[in-house]
Amino acid sequence: LEEITPRPVQGTVNILKQGYLEKRSREPSFFGSEWQKRWCVLTRRTFYYYANEKSKQPKGTFSIEHYNAQLAFHLRKDSRKRCCFELICPGKRTYEFTAPSPAEAEDWVDQVQFLLKDLSSLTIPYDEDDEEELYNDVDSSDSVNTSSHNTTLNQDEQNIEVEDDDIYEVLPGKQANKQ
Repeated sequence: LEEITPRPVQGTVNILKQGYLEKRSREPSFFGSEWQKRWCVLTRRTFYYYANEKSKQPKGTFSIEHYNAQLAFHLRKDSRKRCCFELICPGKRTYEFTAPSPAEAEDWVDQVQFLLKDLSSLTIPYDEDDEEELYNDVDSSDSVNTSSHNTTLNQDEQNIEVEDDDIYEVLPGKQANKQ
């Protein structure tokens, strides 16, 4: 599925940017404008767009992972052409927007690019078929390794002589407390 099932974003704490943008419709209507004003919300992973600020259900939503944000002055021929940007992902729908000002368009692009950079640095590839990739250093389901590890530790412990030394470093001018 290209688009995620629309869900309300109310109560979401990690809203990074929100505001009104004009979104270009996929198929221009014969009767209406090809640009519709939408309340847009950017979270850590998802872009939502609503009919207006008070709408509870989004008109659409998509994951921004693998998308690229860039200014797109070619989208309009009028005075607002410097306010345009697009979100592009190979093999997926391209989303085209017009911001209220050129500075706002740049800010939207910067926010999405920052988020994408953040997502790519935090993403750890996970292969569901490979159970050994799980990072669990507390419990080990491999009883052979656990028992041999314990045996080794127990043998080492028998050879260690415990000295009655303080485990803290003695600073110059101070003496260790020996009791």
